[in-house]
Amino acid sequence: MTRTATTSAAVVLALLAAVAPTLTTPAAASPGPGATTPTVEEGRLALAAPQEILHRSGFDDVRTEFGRGLAHRTTYAEARRYVAAEGQALWRRAVDRAQGRGPAGGDLSRDDDRPLYWARLEMTKELRQWQPDFDLSDSQRDALLGSLERTSRGEDSIELPAGKRVLRIVVTGFDPFQLDADPRRSNPSGAAALALDGTTVRTASGRTARIEAAVFPVRWADFAAGTVERTLLPHFRRGPRQVDLFTTISQGRPGRFDVERTNGAWRGGYPDNARESRTEVVPIPAGVPTVTPQPQWTATSLPYARIVAVGTGPYPVVDHTSVTEIPAGGTTPVERPDGPTPGSTARAGGGGDYLSNEIAYRATLLRDAVRRPELPGGHLHTPVLEFGPGNTDPTDGRVTDPDFVRNRVAITEQVRAIVTVAAGEVS
Repeated sequence: MTRTATTSAAVVLALLAAVAPTLTTPAAASPGPGATTPTVEEGRLALAAPQEILHRSGFDDVRTEFGRGLAHRTTYAEARRYVAAEGQALWRRAVDRAQGRGPAGGDLSRDDDRPLYWARLEMTKELRQWQPDFDLSDSQRDALLGSLERTSRGEDSIELPAGKRVLRIVVTGFDPFQLDADPRRSNPSGAAALALDGTTVRTASGRTARIEAAVFPVRWADFAAGTVERTLLPHFRRGPRQVDLFTTISQGRPGRFDVERTNGAWRGGYPDNARESRTEVVPIPAGVPTVTPQPQWTATSLPYARIVAVGTGPYPVVDHTSVTEIPAGGTTPVERPDGPTPGSTARAGGGGDYLSNEIAYRATLLRDAVRRPELPGGHLHTPVLEFGPGNTDPTDGRVTDPDFVRNRVAITEQVRAIVTVAAGEVS
């Protein structure tokens, strides 16, 4: 999720204007009192590609079943319990499908991350427009929506084992993004999170490592509200179940993995999945541990030299050190291939100035804030996942093809191998 790996912001904004007429959601009946209109993301559900993805994965029953259950809730307390349980069930269903448990539900490849994304939006849309027989305040509806987001992303189900015999690893992925340009898109980082959640790997030293995963939204507002810190903090704090290694993961550049050496405290304004932009210093939410004054840069503590040196799969893995800074005393941004210079102001980390860089910055800043500088952690960029030849035009392209699936599986397996190598360096 770097701007260098994708279309420039100016081009994307032009694409938004060009495709806007085709993305308009058909007029619907006005929601009743207390209900709210669909979000930008929910509005894309009217497109053909999301509906085909839901149908071909068997997730097209999610909204109907969820709505039927909502209709039987008679109090807010009941609704709160029901929504949390259904969000957790959706996450578990997506993980089970990705890991080969239970029926596939359709002919779409099991490794696909997209059914989870679109099914979640079906549920949030249903909940947003729900009109219960009891009084439901706006704040209560927002709380239910927040619960559904967290539970269906695995954010509240990270369960690390206690004891010294098993290493504890947390990995995170992202939703698909740039969906106005192509609503068929998948995000290999999200696919990797689904494939790895709850699994174990054995390191070269013979130690067993347990991996837990979560998937984050591609929305500036959620990050400003603290979704990353809220998810990671309980596992970063010292204790019998403290994490031993973490890596945030996102989609990056074509044809390669990057271990990002440095992260910057700057949001570059690229439009998110809600078509919102933010250009500012990364805002740190109140109430979480942090470092003051807020640093312009944070650094990876992953064993990048070892990761790069060991063959982990078909894609090259790069120790990526470049950043963009405003030098101390200067006013003009300068690209630095070897990392930031003393006293400089961040304008892009190794992972750019989008949410890939931001999640890496937030996670490593939190690592430093809880005074665990020895904790190995940082950010991994995957190769860009592309459709096969002859299937690149979103206007008439297919939602999947053999090359698309083959590449996503290869990326996921190399992520697993990279995480295993990194875990082998934990003392």
